[in-house]
Amino acid sequence: MRRVYLDHSATTPVDPEVATIMMTYYTEKYGNPSSVHGFGRESKQALEQARNQVAELIGATPKEITFTSGGTEADNLAILGIAEALRKKGKHIITSCIEHHAVLETCEYLEKNGFDLTVIPVDEEGVLSIDDVRKALRPDTILISVMHANNEVGSIQPISEIGKLAKEQGIVFHVDAVQSLGKIPINVEEMKVDLMTVSGHKIYGPKGVGALYVRKGVRIVPLVHGGGQERKRRSGTENTPGIIGFGKACELAGQRMADDAKLQKKLRDKLMNGILERIEYVKVNGPLGEKRLPNNVNVSIRYVEGESLLLSLDMLGIAASSGSACTSGSLDPSHVLLGMGLIHEIAHGSLRFSLGRQNTEEDIDYVLEQLPKIVERLRMMSPLYDQVIHSKQLNKE
Repeated sequence: MRRVYLDHSATTPVDPEVATIMMTYYTEKYGNPSSVHGFGRESKQALEQARNQVAELIGATPKEITFTSGGTEADNLAILGIAEALRKKGKHIITSCIEHHAVLETCEYLEKNGFDLTVIPVDEEGVLSIDDVRKALRPDTILISVMHANNEVGSIQPISEIGKLAKEQGIVFHVDAVQSLGKIPINVEEMKVDLMTVSGHKIYGPKGVGALYVRKGVRIVPLVHGGGQERKRRSGTENTPGIIGFGKACELAGQRMADDAKLQKKLRDKLMNGILERIEYVKVNGPLGEKRLPNNVNVSIRYVEGESLLLSLDMLGIAASSGSACTSGSLDPSHVLLGMGLIHEIAHGSLRFSLGRQNTEEDIDYVLEQLPKIVERLRMMSPLYDQVIHSKQLNKE
């Protein structure tokens, strides 16, 4: 049976070059980077090289990079760290309704503990308005947290405009760039970002490692206390092999980004157009063209359940998603799609295909061959679709 992996927004395979360099630091160069002897210095030097590689991909300086256990910890460190550092200045935080749960739930936690939270809506394409952000500002606003690109529908937010506004008002600006890293260009200076979350396993690096960019001069209160590693922002012995793998993945992403984007845009458009041509009652979720991540396809297929589609695809060797991986076990429809104005019935029939480096046109052909058959079979069992067919027949008569 053919196997086609189209869930790269959930995670990616580790690049062979990344795996090779990581293995060296598991088995041969295994010193603790905090140790003063040769083994430790060897690890420390490699760790700092990785810090340079991560910084270079986002236009930062190495000292502004703090390594974490992943995107979720980096989001928590950014939001909770700023809230604690600036609580005497103000207690108002702004975010959007389509953020990752690592941002939304952290903001909601603060709201339960004395902070005020404003959640900005998005339009039908999943993009927020800079005017809505401006209207939400208050004298006690201390933080704006908005993702660069959405993990479900691929919508790219006007980060530079928000960054300019935040800078003018003296407000700290945090961006979750987990999904955009390595897919589209990022420059924290041009975007006027103060804090940025990135992660390894979305760019062919290892799981369990990420980083938080903290602009020089921005103070955050650490969540983890102990040995004072990572410039006292995140104590604990560094995950040296993982960090080195993350650094290598960033280096490769910078080299391959343009070619990856070109191929993935071609496959994305072929898949999206093919679905629209072959299946009735389909809605594309999110923007088209350059306002969308090059590897993202998200569609709602009416009169079928997303979970049934996923299971049927999986039986044919095709891996996709009905939303973010963190909530794939939930029966509730995507908060992102609901935030974009979709009704529950349509949101429940959503599918996300996210492309990667290994995907080919043959992969897309296989999906376009199988998906219409699956939809037809599932719709034949749907009483709602039966009503549609009956209505069509009456109109013909």
